Amino acid sequence: MRIAIAIDSLAGGGAEKVMLTLAKEFTEMGHEAHFLVMIDSVAFDIPPSLPVHVCFTKEDKDFDRAFRFKFAVSRLRKKIDNIEAEFGKFDLFLSNLDKTNRLMVKTEVSPLFVVVHASVEEELIRHAKLGPFAYLNKFWAKKALNGQHLVTVSEGIANEIVRTKRIEPASIRCIYNPFEFDDITALSQQKAQEIPDSDYLIHIGRYVKQKRHDVLFQSMAKMKSQIPVVLLCHKPKKALKAAKKFGVEHRVIIPGFQLNPFPWIKNARALVLSSDFEGLPTVLIESLACGTPVVSTDCPHGPREIMSGELARFLVPRRDPNALASKLDEVLVGPPKLVEVDILAKVQAARIAQEYLALVK
Repeated sequence: MRIAIAIDSLAGGGAEKVMLTLAKEFTEMGHEAHFLVMIDSVAFDIPPSLPVHVCFTKEDKDFDRAFRFKFAVSRLRKKIDNIEAEFGKFDLFLSNLDKTNRLMVKTEVSPLFVVVHASVEEELIRHAKLGPFAYLNKFWAKKALNGQHLVTVSEGIANEIVRTKRIEPASIRCIYNPFEFDDITALSQQKAQEIPDSDYLIHIGRYVKQKRHDVLFQSMAKMKSQIPVVLLCHKPKKALKAAKKFGVEHRVIIPGFQLNPFPWIKNARALVLSSDFEGLPTVLIESLACGTPVVSTDCPHGPREIMSGELARFLVPRRDPNALASKLDEVLVGPPKLVEVDILAKVQAARIAQEYLALVK
């Protein structure tokens, strides 16, 4: 099969990483995967076997604005037609992220499945706080999914869409994110020079409101332990400034972007997630695969599906620094046994790739 994966960019986010893993698995299975990226921004090491087609130039930076929308749809459709003329027709289109989704649903390519990576309602709540224009842009991006075939990355997202009825899809099903555990194990065993020799916790996530670094820093200030926390994030200066606000800057280590975060995860005492909302948090599964326990907010959606059984006791309410601090102290004293973690069997890349391919059978 020939599969097109459309996405805003390959600039280093969670959705981009997920789709890259999926594309690699498709090629290993003998299929042909192509990336259709809206803008030329690539942070990952892309293998030559994965063609990347840039759909808009730097001069088209406002391609998603309302006054250029029809032009952008026409431009994207023409780009897809040219790619298909060179390589052959696509058997499956997978669209990701709001900007790309709004365009892809209007190109009328088929069969098209839109992958929903995060809570629709929580994103709308967040953008309502940013003002009416931000909210309306997000609102119409979500409404564009009406009548579309949706794939959600967690059962929680699927249940939310069905329950709220804000979106009325043509179909909806959950397919978890794919993980290549052999690669994770191999990468986790590589050496990284800057890793601290002493104990530390680790937090991985872009420095954005959703990730709630402020809650993390407040919880650090309330912990009994004075263990440092490694932050793998962008905007390190802003992160450090926020840490100073809560008096924990001396316990924060920010090494900058790491192409291979797995040695950092493997050597940590625990990984912490403090987010307000997620889809299926990749870092939680990667941490468990590295043998590193996790403490996470019980946010919508994903953590509850990942942290079942004994792991569930390390879920804490959102926006509760006291509870987060308590569980971080607890995991340092009595970490859970990471034996036969249920989620790991459900998210192996080969299994997930087959589920995607089955969409068009």
